[in-house]
Amino acid sequence: MVTSANPVRSPAQPELGPSLPEGVRVRILRTAHGDRRAAAELASALTERQLTGVDPLPAQPPVLLRAYRQEVRALPDTTRRLLLLAAADQYPVDTHAFLRAVTATRLDTRPLVTAEVAGVAHATAGGIVFRDPWTRIAAYETASVTDRRAVHLLLARVLRGEGESPRRSWHRGAAALGPSRRLAAELRAAAHTARTAGDHALACALVERAAALSPEPSERARLLARAAADAWRSGDADRARRLVAATDDDALGGLLALRAGNATDAFDALLTAAVRYAEDGPGPARTDHPQHAAVHLLARATEAAIYTGDLRRCREAAAVADRLGIVPPGTLGGLAAAFEGRYDDARDLLKAAAGRCGPGGDPTLLIHSGIAALMLGDHTAAATATVRAAASARAGGDGVTVPQAMEFRAYADFWTGRPRAAEAATLEALRQAYTTGQDNGACHLQAALAMFAAVTGDEDVCRERAEAARSYALARGLGLPAALALFALAFLDLSTGRFAASAARLRALAAFGPGHGHRAIRHIATPHYVEAAVRTGDTRVARAAHADYDHWVRTVRSPDDLALSARCRALLASGAEAVEHYRTALDLHASGTRDFERARTELLFGGALRRLRHRTEARDRLHSALEAFEHFGSPQCAAAARIELRVLGEPVSPVRGADDLVARLTAQQLMVARMAADGATNREIAARLLLSPRTMDHHLRGVFARLGIRSRIELVRLLGEG
Repeated sequence: MVTSANPVRSPAQPELGPSLPEGVRVRILRTAHGDRRAAAELASALTERQLTGVDPLPAQPPVLLRAYRQEVRALPDTTRRLLLLAAADQYPVDTHAFLRAVTATRLDTRPLVTAEVAGVAHATAGGIVFRDPWTRIAAYETASVTDRRAVHLLLARVLRGEGESPRRSWHRGAAALGPSRRLAAELRAAAHTARTAGDHALACALVERAAALSPEPSERARLLARAAADAWRSGDADRARRLVAATDDDALGGLLALRAGNATDAFDALLTAAVRYAEDGPGPARTDHPQHAAVHLLARATEAAIYTGDLRRCREAAAVADRLGIVPPGTLGGLAAAFEGRYDDARDLLKAAAGRCGPGGDPTLLIHSGIAALMLGDHTAAATATVRAAASARAGGDGVTVPQAMEFRAYADFWTGRPRAAEAATLEALRQAYTTGQDNGACHLQAALAMFAAVTGDEDVCRERAEAARSYALARGLGLPAALALFALAFLDLSTGRFAASAARLRALAAFGPGHGHRAIRHIATPHYVEAAVRTGDTRVARAAHADYDHWVRTVRSPDDLALSARCRALLASGAEAVEHYRTALDLHASGTRDFERARTELLFGGALRRLRHRTEARDRLHSALEAFEHFGSPQCAAAARIELRVLGEPVSPVRGADDLVARLTAQQLMVARMAADGATNREIAARLLLSPRTMDHHLRGVFARLGIRSRIELVRLLGEG
């Protein structure tokens, strides 16, 4: 096996500028193979459009490569030939045939000593390890066309093992002198084999080479579009964008805009492409049956409409589907009906969509099944569908879809009271979204992390993530993450007693449209809006919001939503009437899955019972709520329960001791604590968690405060004892 070593990072290597957008920073580091010298050079040359993530990033750092080429050229010819053979064996396709090629031709490997002395590469039992990827690229690019062709033919000759035919075809194509229909056809077939095996990066390289060898311009355009689709599915968004730029494929352009551009533009492009596929047949990007392709594109257009929260676009997509005689994804019709207030129709359509969540299947349709289940308040089904979507995507080598599934899985995790596990999983999905160029998805995940931070009491983190999400979302017409981020801030205000601020934010969520709110978030926000409005004494708008919410939940019959509606009625009532509504709410919660909201209902009920002087039952309800909040890691809500108990004159259990760190820290705080104890700097921890160093300083102080310590030395000792 032939491998490459990453360069050792030293403190002297340049840092990327703090003003660089997070998605661009992550992708630059990926493009630079983690080499910060290369990353700094690439960052310094970015255009305004590249800085905003619109245009693809440059592929190579020219100044660094120029120096490396000079270094390679200074080596003896015999050394350079061995390095060329090793480089061709792993760039841009890793074929693991170097040792076989050396054995087959009885090459003398002693000249590699010169490369080792120069620090360029060294030999191992598995092959040649280059100093870094850029040295490997320089070793390949400094060779003559004749020498490159010779090593590719040699490698093709020794690749005869089972499953090696796609890589053999790659080397045969790389050795071609000019256009060749026969080789182009062989490469297309090899790409199909690689794609079927889930290796989309290899399929992309094969199809791109087939395009270069194809003599017909129309065929080249079709193949480049296919290569772009493979690049996208492999997670290489910048390569996909570069390839799409050489085609006129509006479907791929719309998909890229959906994941990293303006959601309105994405909707328009995807809907146009769906019409073209349905009326004229497939374009260059796909070879699927036109009707199937049109349905797939309508599903993507639906996602764009969901992101914007724009009722007009939902109606437009549903009308186009009806005109074309296409049965659209159930989420599309269901959302359009819900936005129009046709709740019975919406329920039936969403139930049909939510039912399509069996194992396997198309990841996109499984994600839609999860979205439909979320709208119906069935968070168990939503979690199942999104987990299966991620598993199906991984099985097909479609890693780019995994963070998309996590965007909607986060809602189910939030409602079912799993903030710690959800926070860690969502953070990993955020990294994947940034790495694969899905900045719109990353924005949604940032908003979800703000929501978890609000629940777990990380106020600084909540505000930073929410503001970052809203700033990005408002610039791109992303109503969903903008509304979710606003909800996170509103929940933070509600749980910390800032009721007027919470009510103002939640009232704004009653509106919907690009960048201003979202009907789906309206259903999440309404029960909390009613609570905040009652606390401020201004319930006029809240009563109207609850009436609409109650209409919806009585239609879909979700136990938890019915429970929350009953809680709203309790808040809006008084005396014995309120008590009966609270009892109804808790009975309904018993059949649901939202344990966190059940605890909040008990907290509110306990407070109401205390005011009515039902001391015994109030004490029981409040202790139950306190225990649940401590389990969920929600300190503000736990503090509210303690205050109510103190007013009752009840002894309150202290905050759990240092022997139970997991109970005292959120998932993110626990990660911070462990990294700090291992010696990582605040800047290094901030980069890992995709937060600013300033917020990380506050975050670490919060960890110290929760643990009752003052220094990293105490932290190391405490973690060691734990």
